Amino acid sequence: MRQPGRANRSIVRAVVAGVTIAVASLATSTGEADGPPLSLPVRCTIGETCFVQTYVDHDPGPGRLDFQCGRLSYDGHDGTDIRLADLVAMRRGVAVVAAAAGVVRRTRDGMADVSVDEIGSPALAGRLAGNGVVIAHGNGWETQYSHLRRGSVRVRPTDRVAAGDELGLIGLSGNTVYPHVEFTVRRDGRAVDPFVGPILGYLCGDRRQPLWHPDAERRLAYRASGILSAGFAMGRPDAKEARNGDYAVSALPADMPALVFWIDMFGAMAGDLEQFTLTMADGRVLHHGQTSLKASNVSWFSYSGRRRPAGGWPPGPVTGTYRLIRAGETLLSAEQTAKIRPAAVR
Repeated sequence: MRQPGRANRSIVRAVVAGVTIAVASLATSTGEADGPPLSLPVRCTIGETCFVQTYVDHDPGPGRLDFQCGRLSYDGHDGTDIRLADLVAMRRGVAVVAAAAGVVRRTRDGMADVSVDEIGSPALAGRLAGNGVVIAHGNGWETQYSHLRRGSVRVRPTDRVAAGDELGLIGLSGNTVYPHVEFTVRRDGRAVDPFVGPILGYLCGDRRQPLWHPDAERRLAYRASGILSAGFAMGRPDAKEARNGDYAVSALPADMPALVFWIDMFGAMAGDLEQFTLTMADGRVLHHGQTSLKASNVSWFSYSGRRRPAGGWPPGPVTGTYRLIRAGETLLSAEQTAKIRPAAVR
């Protein structure tokens, strides 16, 4: 799946007309010149209700390499993307908060929450970051929070904020295909990876100086792969429909033309083995399929299933199981159960 483009450009490069921010006079929370300790910029549980999907790219060439020598990035990416599993979670509302105390420099709101796949990149010229907020923290440091939900931005230029103050909600505005906030850190205009710190010429494996507060760093423990959501479909599933919550069912009709189990995940790697199984409560296996992945993908939507058998679907609970096997070990697994309703008596 194509990843979003370089969405972490400044919301507006020039300071809003008539507004002057004395950035140099701001003090960091520690009074040190090497950057304020950063708190988690979202109110969600990493790895459960939200996920770090992409990191800053440290490959100097056209490839991609995150700070842990993994592939959770894309060429030229200079922010950290914290995403939600689907649009259902976005509509419920997940807060984006200030990672450190500072003064709001720039904001934008009013852009629609719509995938760039639908409107195209040309429609976003000069506004790739979507709705967002930029905060100055002193000594040349600033943070940016991009792709916020339309109508959710709560702050204005010159507002002073404390760490943890709500700025807006995670959204789908700007150059993106999934709901997330892109968190970007800069020092004197140069992007800095908060997992690495202000180290020039960093190569994965080098000694790091993370900017995160210890509690935030613990909560942001690196995950090379993760499952976002899973479910059933009654035919070939569509990733967009799955992420919109269209397949959220607990009961399935006996006359459905097919039964399919799908998975939405991040961090799939070439050589991974996927296994899908559909099993009835009495142990009968309705379907088992497996595939070896030929390419690595930051975002990966996959599925497997079967058409309705000649005798129809047996009524009762059916369990869909997914396993991702890497180097002979089960790395990820997911399981969902639904009920096949008995056929109507005619």
